[in-house]
Amino acid sequence: MSRRAAGLVLLIAGGLLATSVGAATTKSLDKPAPAPRAPDPQLAADLSQLAPQRPGHPDLFVLGFAGDGSEQVFRNEVHYLRDLAAQRLDAKGRVVLLANHVEAPPVRALPEANAHTLRQALAGIAARMDPDEDLLLAYFTTHGTEQHELLLRREGRRDRLLTPGELREALDDSGIRHRVLVISACYSGGFAKALRGPDTLLLMAAHRERTSFGCGNDSVATFFGRAWLVEGLNATTDFDAAFVQATAAIEARELAEGLEPSRPQINRGARIGERLAAWRAGFEPGPALPYPFAFEPPAAENTKAAVLTPLRPPTDKTPKP
Repeated sequence: MSRRAAGLVLLIAGGLLATSVGAATTKSLDKPAPAPRAPDPQLAADLSQLAPQRPGHPDLFVLGFAGDGSEQVFRNEVHYLRDLAAQRLDAKGRVVLLANHVEAPPVRALPEANAHTLRQALAGIAARMDPDEDLLLAYFTTHGTEQHELLLRREGRRDRLLTPGELREALDDSGIRHRVLVISACYSGGFAKALRGPDTLLLMAAHRERTSFGCGNDSVATFFGRAWLVEGLNATTDFDAAFVQATAAIEARELAEGLEPSRPQINRGARIGERLAAWRAGFEPGPALPYPFAFEPPAAENTKAAVLTPLRPPTDKTPKP
């Protein structure tokens, strides 16, 4: 083959390649993007009923998130959170609950707790808030993994996991600045690095390498839920002080029951204390609210079974709803 002929072959081949690449590029550009997922209609209805914030008055908005629908203990806690927030924390009408529990009619199930509804709930709450004045209390209760993820489990669905980074991204995207975040799950201390910030009070039920306790079908409240949410917040509306009280109660209970210390964790942002003090100064706490589910001391042989057993992550670790 002559040099000229060889050059012609290369030129033709190059043109074919360029045409192929161009066609592929055009095809990829013409491919429609996935349609955005429609908002959950039940959650949208709940959000539309939220009371607005009061100008000049720091308001608390509350989000309860029960991730594991296979055990009633998590649902119990978010239902109680709603009632406690209304009665003691000046948050009546400003509470949104998500839970993965399937209810039998005529009981109204709560909107599903997943990554999509979490974002929808945060955006809806943010739309009612004054970002300079108001605060969010978000309470997450479920199982946690050794890899520091929250289990999302609902009957008839594949298990999903919510990571610290995804939770932080959802919070940041909402625009909510002043945050009290409570993670009640095994290994929840592993959320500290992703969620901490100067405008955040972060409470975690266990050290990043420790389990927490109190789940199971026979349990009505987790150790942390009982000590902080029920006993702590009925004694004080100071979330930090309630945590100190709860930690002492949990340590005493774990010692009495021969359990490895869970070592609850706290991270106090530099600016959040001032905002919380302004909120507490704006209302008179309501009366203590009894927990509607009877506490029963666990039988000695069942004490260890109440541990939030470490989970094996599902094959698909993406926390899609």
